[in-house]
Amino acid sequence: MKAFEQVFRAGHVVVIVCFVICAAGLVAMAGYELWHGFTPSIGQSTRDRFNTVLEAVGMLTVALVTLELGQTIFEEEVMRDVKVSGPTRVRRYLSRFFVVIVIALAIETLVSAFELMHDDPAKLPYVAAIGGSAAMLLLAWGVFVRLNRSAEELEPEAMEEAKREDRELG
Repeated sequence: MKAFEQVFRAGHVVVIVCFVICAAGLVAMAGYELWHGFTPSIGQSTRDRFNTVLEAVGMLTVALVTLELGQTIFEEEVMRDVKVSGPTRVRRYLSRFFVVIVIALAIETLVSAFELMHDDPAKLPYVAAIGGSAAMLLLAWGVFVRLNRSAEELEPEAMEEAKREDRELG
């Protein structure tokens, strides 16, 4: 059984490495976009430069989300070798993912709204749907945390163990 666990651990490491490679690629592409957005000799209008910089912000946001997800998997699955079974573990694990996803969706909503406001206002309802989805995810996450707290009170030792691990890793 230990060998089987090592296969899963290796799989997590491969996924983490892929996340890091993707994030590095996105950062490089964002840097390239920024270079074009700030280089005056290219002959872009100010509006085009603005859109280019906003596109870079969107890429950097996705890169950040990618790194955060990789870090979460690394800390929870590789360093701690946590089995997500108890309410405390589930809440902590899901909370890390939800925070990253909600922030990324909110930033992407802002970037898209600025971009489409002038270029194609007819698509703004789609942007509003993304923003609304981020708000609904945030609300659902809050309800989950609220409902999960009562389950956590049934196992206070799991919360203390998680806090102890945080101090050891921190």
